[in-house]
Amino acid sequence: MRRYWERFKFHSLFIKIFIVMLISIIAVAIASSWTTVRMSEKLFMNTFSITNSKVISQIKASFEAFHYSIVTATNNTQLSGTIRSFLSEEDSDSLRMLRTYYNMTTQMKKIQSTLDAYQVGIKIMGKNGRSYSTNTNNLLMSDRELQEHELTRNTLAEPKRLMYQFYEETVQNSPQKEAVIVGSKALVDRTTGDIYGTLFFTIHEKDFRSFYGSFVSTGNDVVILNKQGMIVSSNRSDLMGQQAGDLLQVASEIEEQQLAYQNIDFQGTDSILIADYLPSYDFYIVNLIDKQTALGQMVNGKMVVLFCSAIVAVALIVVFLIFRRLTRSLTLLTRQMSKITERNFHNYITVTGSFEFQELGHAYNYMLDELNEYVEKLVETQKEQRNAELAALQHQINPHFLYNTLASVNFLVQQGSQEKAVHTIHALISMLQNALSDVSESITVTQELENLKSYVFINHVRYGERIRVNFFVSPDCMDCHLPKLIIQPFIENAFFHAFTRKSGGYIHILISQDAGSLLCEVVDNGDGMDTGAADLPMSSLAGKRQLFTGIGIKNVHDRLVLMYGEEYGVTIKSAPGEGTAIRIRLPLMKK
Repeated sequence: MRRYWERFKFHSLFIKIFIVMLISIIAVAIASSWTTVRMSEKLFMNTFSITNSKVISQIKASFEAFHYSIVTATNNTQLSGTIRSFLSEEDSDSLRMLRTYYNMTTQMKKIQSTLDAYQVGIKIMGKNGRSYSTNTNNLLMSDRELQEHELTRNTLAEPKRLMYQFYEETVQNSPQKEAVIVGSKALVDRTTGDIYGTLFFTIHEKDFRSFYGSFVSTGNDVVILNKQGMIVSSNRSDLMGQQAGDLLQVASEIEEQQLAYQNIDFQGTDSILIADYLPSYDFYIVNLIDKQTALGQMVNGKMVVLFCSAIVAVALIVVFLIFRRLTRSLTLLTRQMSKITERNFHNYITVTGSFEFQELGHAYNYMLDELNEYVEKLVETQKEQRNAELAALQHQINPHFLYNTLASVNFLVQQGSQEKAVHTIHALISMLQNALSDVSESITVTQELENLKSYVFINHVRYGERIRVNFFVSPDCMDCHLPKLIIQPFIENAFFHAFTRKSGGYIHILISQDAGSLLCEVVDNGDGMDTGAADLPMSSLAGKRQLFTGIGIKNVHDRLVLMYGEEYGVTIKSAPGEGTAIRIRLPLMKK
């Protein structure tokens, strides 16, 4: 989780910019697509309404042509004396009756011929009770039932008008009813104004539908309404005979306000309604267009989504590449600058990117150069200062040490132990040479052991051998180099401070390799002390005394940290009554 957070932290600017651009591109794509679709819809509505208005005009022309044929047949019927005689005169002899029926049949065939283009049946009824029908499949009710039917009553109520009515008749041997459009007209004597008969023109709704059937399609329906709001004809059979007051109201508004179209929710479907009035029929032609179906044919939603998605994807790829390139240099610069807190001043960056980022990169690299130069000068100054301090301390050899050593040599000579006295003088000379030489020089472990043994020999001469000293050195460490005067101060400290309460003991000097480092340990079983921690840095302890060289144990630790870094130095582990263990960790150096 932390690794992902680190990645996010350094790429946060790029991620934020990319998210903003992602949202912006998607928003623009959606807004553009929505606006385009809405404009297309509006344009489509206007164009579609104009086109369908022309279609309705063609449908209306078909209805008017049919109406003209009905009017012609009606006029011919009213002008026929034969038909008037058939419907008005009383019964007479058989020969006359036969002649009247023959003439009637001949006349009706002529009238029927004007309607041969349509599947129309004609039926006439006279006041004398006679009737004649050209098609026995229409108006299946009896003459008496027809005489008393609403169709006849409505016709006689307005004798001067040719009216069209909707009627559903029962089909023989079938539970279903068949819709019929009935055109009716009262036959009136022009001289007296008396009604002598009633004329009926019948056409099945399925034949009536042929006037507009070629103009309908899926989602594009036609409905014929009468003034009572009843659907008398439609290409959708499920709507037949239903009351549609909402359609009638909208159709009336379109006619009165001369509107091109109206939007309407018809039976849960968002539709466009175009209407026109048929005065001859007293019907409304209503064109219902399903918006979803019509617009779906014009606008392919899947293609729009796919196309927009492709545009967004391409735009995002381009934006990603551009902004990734723009922010990459800044991200690298930020990551490198963050490592300064880790004291890593060598993370130079490759200068790339735009002019601004190149200038930042040059400035950053220049800053690192200045920092490195300053740090090098500071370290060098501190090293010189530390070496000067050590050199000064080296030359301040403790006079008590020299006095006591020379006194011991004098005592040996007086006792006649000349060989031991000579050995002691040689050991002192070796120690003085090591102490007074260049402090910056390093020596091998072999040389350091010789100096340590000389120091131990002198102390044994002076104080006796109550404190035994043992050396345990790994053979692979003999050629390793270490700074001068590193181990000797800790042996001094053990000789003169570790056995104040105990009469004797031992000091072990151990040198080995550990994890790529040179490990030097000075371990005693003396009095010990309470450090308050299991492993205490030597920087927290100050030297109690400065004996032979005057170099305190804190100086040793500071010197190592300055020379090699924080991972090296001196640590101490001690406990009262158990002794003390000093551990010196140095880099593994061989020349």
